[in-house]
Amino acid sequence: MRIVLLGAPGSGKGTQSQLLVKAYGIPQISTGDLLREAVSQGTELGRRAKAAMDSGKLVDDATVLGMIRERLSRPDAAKGFILDGFPRNIAQAEALQGMLADLGTPLDSVVLMNLDLGILFKRLTGRRICQECGKVFNIYTSPPADGKHQLIQRPDDKEEVIGKRLEVYEAQTKPLIQYYEAAGLLHSVEADADVETVFKSIERAALPRTVAGS
Repeated sequence: MRIVLLGAPGSGKGTQSQLLVKAYGIPQISTGDLLREAVSQGTELGRRAKAAMDSGKLVDDATVLGMIRERLSRPDAAKGFILDGFPRNIAQAEALQGMLADLGTPLDSVVLMNLDLGILFKRLTGRRICQECGKVFNIYTSPPADGKHQLIQRPDDKEEVIGKRLEVYEAQTKPLIQYYEAAGLLHSVEADADVETVFKSIERAALPRTVAGS
């Protein structure tokens, strides 16, 4: 299983990625995690990334792709991988496609976790954290059953911040959806369901080439 997982903040990508990792023994590859690891280890790619970040610039695509290539060379990626957070635009998608073709590991599918933006907005802006125990609640969907929790809202969960994040996601993702649809790789699953139902939908979307023929 070699997939790209697309979905807005709050769509449940992290939860579903971890279920896939557990079920299939393949790694979730997050570019954010790769950057932090490379910088902390002081690798050549990490030093390039740190220099860019220290000067307030975005890390260039070639550096990120180099980190992904290195990560895919590790034994745990031999059976497949889940890419989360990359690509974010058409140029990155084309560069990724070229790199994977070069490695002989093309994508099996691109899974879009589809969720109404209004529902996403409620999920994210309704999130509250208990400052005493750290437990996460949602004032709309899963409020605390008692009044014992001291709830706070993180700054990045405020309406104006969430609205901007969703705007950026929408602008970035629409072209990617069209790109992967044209390539015959895109599969959309409805993310507004319980975790197990969404997981089974992702399995059906992601596995036709890798399991159906085996």
